[in-house]
Amino acid sequence: MDNGLKKFSRSQLVVPLFSLFLLIVFNLIRDVGFFSVIVTTNNEGNTVLSGNLISILNGASELAIIAIGMTLVTASSGGQDISVGAAAAIAGSVFVRVLRENQITMPIILAAFLAGCVVAIIFGSFNGTLVAAFKIQPMIATLILFTAGRPIAYWINGGATPTVSSSLLNYIGSFIPGIPIPTPIIIVIIFGVLVSLVLRFTNLRLYTQAVGINERSARLTGINAAGIKLLSFMILGVCVAISGSIGVSRIGLINHETLLLDIEMDAILAVAIGGNSLGGGKFSLTGSVIGAYIIQALTITLYAMKVSSTAVKAYKAIVIIAIVIISSPIVKEYALRLRGRLLGKPKEVTENQ
Repeated sequence: MDNGLKKFSRSQLVVPLFSLFLLIVFNLIRDVGFFSVIVTTNNEGNTVLSGNLISILNGASELAIIAIGMTLVTASSGGQDISVGAAAAIAGSVFVRVLRENQITMPIILAAFLAGCVVAIIFGSFNGTLVAAFKIQPMIATLILFTAGRPIAYWINGGATPTVSSSLLNYIGSFIPGIPIPTPIIIVIIFGVLVSLVLRFTNLRLYTQAVGINERSARLTGINAAGIKLLSFMILGVCVAISGSIGVSRIGLINHETLLLDIEMDAILAVAIGGNSLGGGKFSLTGSVIGAYIIQALTITLYAMKVSSTAVKAYKAIVIIAIVIISSPIVKEYALRLRGRLLGKPKEVTENQ
């Protein structure tokens, strides 16, 4: 049991799970029914689940999906893509453009999503090429699309913010009749399982971590480092397309100015809170997804405490700074030494370091 506790204390999931635990305890003390789930009927007459817990899981869906892709980019390239919000606006614009030019049916929705996915992958490949082939730091390379992305999205639909109305789209953005769980939550689960299976049954995790830890050594072992980096940006493109399509389906229109605005910052924070090094290397997708839900839970908590929307970001920043500092290597090392002193095993702790 002691070995299991020691192994867990060194896990990347310690900080995100501890942070989530603190949020849960704080909210239960403040309001014992904060996480209660109730069964209600929505405007369409369907029986659905609602409550703060459902709002957290539902509201963080786009962020959780993008955090998965951001984790792979961070792990392989040692940097972050700050253009994901703008790329989502482009993918969402393509999604809407295809829908508006056809009668909306499920095959057309699928075709529209695939079109948005292809465009997002192309832009992701552009970013990946700048990083992998031209050795440009990721944040600088993606600054181009961060700046130009939303104007491109605005141009795709002729300088308009068109709406799309369809019960099928409403199913994607809210609830499928007969299923009480919001559809975005189901999409996150399905996508997370698919990515986990890919990482489990291929060498993608190993290669990504190897490139992020030491690119030169990875190349010497025969790994195509540039290809791994490019692939991670392409996967992020898929994540962006999914999130952009969900965002459009939620509100039934494409607003290039506000669609997933500032989500790139939340995605980077989710990766950091998830215990991942922003310098690349070993990663935990589970930690990043938990980080996304922590950010959304913190937002819902602040709103429940009647904090004004203009002040929410400031309060979030304070809490997130504290979480990131706690998860820093220096604090972790100090915690391990303190644990060793309390357990009376300082020698063993030193050897494991």
